[in-house]
Amino acid sequence: MQDLSSLWQAVLDKIELTVSNVSFVMWFKPLKIVDFVDNKKLIVATNSTSAKNQILRNYFEHLSKAAKDIFGDNIEIEVFDQNEEIEYIKVNGEKSKEKEVEITKNPFNSKYTFDNFVVGKSNQFVYAAARAVAEHPGEKFNPLFIYGGVGLGKTHLLHAIGNYLKDYNSNLKVKYVTCEQFANDYIESLGSNSNNKNKEILEFRTKYRNLDVLMVDDIQFISKKTSTQEEFFHTFNELYQNNKQIIITSDRPPKDIETLAERLRSRFTSGLIQDIQSPDLETRIAILRKKCTLEKYSIDDEAIYYVAERINTNIRELEGMLSKVYFLATLSNKQVATKEDAMEAFSGQQEEEKNEGISADDIIDTVCKYFDITRQDIVGKKKSKEVVEPRMIAVYLICEYLEIPLISIGKMFGGRDYTTIIHSRDKITDELKTSHKIQSIVSDIKKMLIGG
Repeated sequence: MQDLSSLWQAVLDKIELTVSNVSFVMWFKPLKIVDFVDNKKLIVATNSTSAKNQILRNYFEHLSKAAKDIFGDNIEIEVFDQNEEIEYIKVNGEKSKEKEVEITKNPFNSKYTFDNFVVGKSNQFVYAAARAVAEHPGEKFNPLFIYGGVGLGKTHLLHAIGNYLKDYNSNLKVKYVTCEQFANDYIESLGSNSNNKNKEILEFRTKYRNLDVLMVDDIQFISKKTSTQEEFFHTFNELYQNNKQIIITSDRPPKDIETLAERLRSRFTSGLIQDIQSPDLETRIAILRKKCTLEKYSIDDEAIYYVAERINTNIRELEGMLSKVYFLATLSNKQVATKEDAMEAFSGQQEEEKNEGISADDIIDTVCKYFDITRQDIVGKKKSKEVVEPRMIAVYLICEYLEIPLISIGKMFGGRDYTTIIHSRDKITDELKTSHKIQSIVSDIKKMLIGG
């Protein structure tokens, strides 16, 4: 249980990172909670009608996204002005004081559904398999092993299965974890004090073995983790023998995962193995059109074709370039992004690619210089905002400029695991779409890197 005021403060903290300081102080800081109805509907009040109109007209997406990040995807938001607040309290009483809230956050990204997954020749079989597993968990294709390169849709399918089960079979116990998270949970259960060690291990096993559906992302990271492999083997057996569904993803087939115990390799290959290949041109065009629809981007067909023809491997990179095209168009106040914007986006990329002499150390040192912090600050354990933001920007720039494995980047930053690196990279990527401050900082650091 958490008190409502601390959760609301977390929402405000997120909003503060995405809007200007003036906007935050004027429109968001005065907001206060009126009620939280049935753990589903959050009612907040502004200090004036004009403030309410500003939030609804220009900032509601910021408010909604931050609230969903903290309260979960099913949260509803209603904004009152002062008069509406007074009338509501007259009828319902004042209910926001010291209220405790039980938050059951949906672990699955609501954007990743079967409806939003673009099916083509490269993925039609794996899509059909994932759909069959979602509709009949534990009955067909168990285990389902999905493999393919980075950014081709493996994680999308896992979340699509999870969202489908949440909507149509919500009584099932479903768990999604990365391989790294499974390993960390297991290690923590072993590392507890001796008096409670057996209890901690039992709780870990209860957590993972009393499930109806277990999804494990990036299983290749179990390589070389001998004791974790042993534990996962027994977890797998327990679930499989009880007809519980197991779904696994990897960047390679089971036969190519190094130092994988033979009995685990045998288990992985006992069900259905499906690969996702790079999308063909038609599928890439369809993916970009779907992205435009979901994100409400106005981009003409010539620009879409231009992007689709030049990026043919990674869907994440494909969609990222489309966002860049749209962003460049908005900077010029265009209603519709054109081929010229796409060409400019790629010319900027080519400009960056010519800087092959830039190293990870160069990036870290430049970020430290920009923010006037030490290298030990950025790679150490400090968690203050003054250090966390530069650290995330450094991670983002290393991911953008250099092809370095995420695990290796984690080692550069004090041994952080790869999921932390992914979070840092993706957070800055998202903020670049909305935050002028982050856009300016990243642009300035890039100029410093190339001596501009």
